[in-house]
Amino acid sequence: MQQNLFLVINKFCLDWLALFGIIISRYFLICGVTHLLFYSIFLKPIDKRNLGRQPPLWKSIKKDMELSLLCAIIFAFCAALIITGYDLGFTRLYTSVNKYGLWYLGISFILLLVLQDAYFYFMHKVFHHPLLFKKLHYGHHRSGEPTPWTSFAFDPGEAVIQAIFFVCIVFVLPLHYITLLTALLVMTVWALFNHIGFELFPSSFYSNWLGKWFIGSKHHLIHHRKYTLHYGLYFTFWDKLLGTHDPNYENQKIAAMKKQI
Repeated sequence: MQQNLFLVINKFCLDWLALFGIIISRYFLICGVTHLLFYSIFLKPIDKRNLGRQPPLWKSIKKDMELSLLCAIIFAFCAALIITGYDLGFTRLYTSVNKYGLWYLGISFILLLVLQDAYFYFMHKVFHHPLLFKKLHYGHHRSGEPTPWTSFAFDPGEAVIQAIFFVCIVFVLPLHYITLLTALLVMTVWALFNHIGFELFPSSFYSNWLGKWFIGSKHHLIHHRKYTLHYGLYFTFWDKLLGTHDPNYENQKIAAMKKQI
């Protein structure tokens, strides 16, 4: 029994180390390429969509990198916990599509994003309480104007609480491992472009029946400038329902559309 425990701990440590390498490498690769493209190569072509911000400072980017390094350690630890739980048969992760059918892949993916968005909204709003902000969330706002490097920069306490969602959900909701990995990829890309500082899509996208429910760069930039608004991750639903949606946001989009025309 002691030998089995040793093997489990040994594999957990190896998984943790490997996952840390993957997560931090992904961070520097994706954020580095995005920074190069949108702050150097494509800067002039998309300058008309600049959201009235100042050029990013290297000092701020360095602080975001330091926090992201700590977050990578925490997220890798939690990911290793999930893998260990799966190896021991404790999670509800599965590998065969036939177990629940192909239709369930799409349903479970949407449900996972909706649940995560709700969790993130209320967690995020609590973090902005004056008693908790400096301890749990100040690091993410420390740079002032967000950049791609900010997308992964959280205080250690916040990183743990964010990761708890995925650690818990795999024990409750049946998820194909591809569904889980896809959701993690969507979260990474979404957070990246929400902090890019440029609106990549035309204003008309956020004014149609579907686009108005999604959060974009401008929507999230307002949160970094007005801390009491826009707490969502993917969708604007909770902000609109609970009164944390900027009442001027829709008017700004209409004005931007007229300007583009």
